[in-house]
Amino acid sequence: MEKKDFRIIAETGIHARPATLLVQSASKFSSEINLEYKGKSVNLKSIMGVMSLGVGQGADVTITAEGADEKEAIEAVKETMKNEGLSE
Repeated sequence: MEKKDFRIIAETGIHARPATLLVQSASKFSSEINLEYKGKSVNLKSIMGVMSLGVGQGADVTITAEGADEKEAIEAVKETMKNEGLSE
């Protein structure tokens, strides 16, 4: 299992557009990828799940990936987070 912590720096947090891009990024992999926030964990391939968390600016989130391509999945999600200005 691969695991990476992020602090959300975007003023609007993870709203519709970046959530969609994160879901698209995660959906390219066969691994099970989850987003954890405030003790809740949702499938990062589910737009409704990601949006339901209401992740705002300053939030600490953890992304976990488990499966054959878990390392690549975490790297891709990390790149998306950085490119969208969600985290550093």
